[in-house]
Amino acid sequence: MKAETLERRSFLLGLGGAMALGGTRLALAQGPAGDKRLVVVLLRGALDGLAAVAPYGDPGFATLRGPHAPPEPGQEGGTRDLGGFFGLHPALARLHDLYVADQALVLHAIAGPWRSRSHFEAQDFLECGATQRLPDGWLNRALAAMPAETPGSARRGLALGIDVPLLLRGPVRVGSFASQARARPDTQVLAALARLHRADRELGPAFAEGLRSRGFSSGVLAGLEPPPPGTSGFVTLAGSAARLLADPRGPRVAALELGGWDTHATQGPRLAGALRVLDEGLEALRAGLGAAWAQTAVLVMTEFGRTARINGTQGTDHGTAGVAFLLGGAVRGGRVLADWPGVGPGRLFENRDLAPTLDLRRVAKGLLADHLGLNEAALARAFPNSRDADPLPGLVA
Repeated sequence: MKAETLERRSFLLGLGGAMALGGTRLALAQGPAGDKRLVVVLLRGALDGLAAVAPYGDPGFATLRGPHAPPEPGQEGGTRDLGGFFGLHPALARLHDLYVADQALVLHAIAGPWRSRSHFEAQDFLECGATQRLPDGWLNRALAAMPAETPGSARRGLALGIDVPLLLRGPVRVGSFASQARARPDTQVLAALARLHRADRELGPAFAEGLRSRGFSSGVLAGLEPPPPGTSGFVTLAGSAARLLADPRGPRVAALELGGWDTHATQGPRLAGALRVLDEGLEALRAGLGAAWAQTAVLVMTEFGRTARINGTQGTDHGTAGVAFLLGGAVRGGRVLADWPGVGPGRLFENRDLAPTLDLRRVAKGLLADHLGLNEAALARAFPNSRDADPLPGLVA
């Protein structure tokens, strides 16, 4: 399906060419384009794009996923409609609200130019913006093209966490800050620890009993249900990032990360919990930015997608193409952009993955060019050897 209009706020556009949840970090940087803000959210572990944004209009999808295919929009527990072909996971309620308000854009069948199914290698490629390992990140190289700091301005770069992510490493100096650990870990982390120690004769029962006293059911401890709600470190961090970005003298570029997407087993409940945390964090970012949200673009991306078929442990394995999100008051949203390859017989990449039809570098370069004002030479330095990936136009107003 290509270049087909589904609705005003949701259409397919032929584009041509092709950690635990509590483990979060934040990177901030002073930007060039007045009050424009750019936020990058790294989803470490590989999000299953076919579950996050289900192509229920593809006749091959229900056959491919069988009982694991989510109900269609309008049915009980169904996905949230994105215009008659795609449905957003029900846990992404706030993201759907932004889509309806024309402030969220979905990019499907997307991947970087690499074809590695190694988390470590693919994450390096994702952050350095190349098909080989480099010592610096594309966002740091973009910073090098930005105007120098003025007296009294925020520091050019600041990374919050135990280290600076590769995305911000490079010749441009950045500061770093590690916040104190929270008094209580995330409920998702506690549930994961319970499953990890379940086989231990002494620690397993003691750990499980302690969590039951805190409201954890047997289904949660077995990984069959999402854990009870709790304050997520990612949500807290997103709110802090928003307040810093909203400050007139604060930073203008930020990067956050969220782990927990490597869903090899019992994907259904685990993914629902992770998506709910992401949704809450994005809402905290939007709310905290206030009026500055109108000048903000947020890119949510992951290192690769997951297998199109469900495995024997009711999960998915490392794949190729997936989904990315672009949201913000500055974004031309209310659309799904996909040169959809299909998931029927003969359509899968290497007969196992969603086939990639959009290069993630095109999206990043389009944002740097049209939102932050970087010229062609600066884009070439940020993404070396990327002449085959022209900046994608029309992402922002």
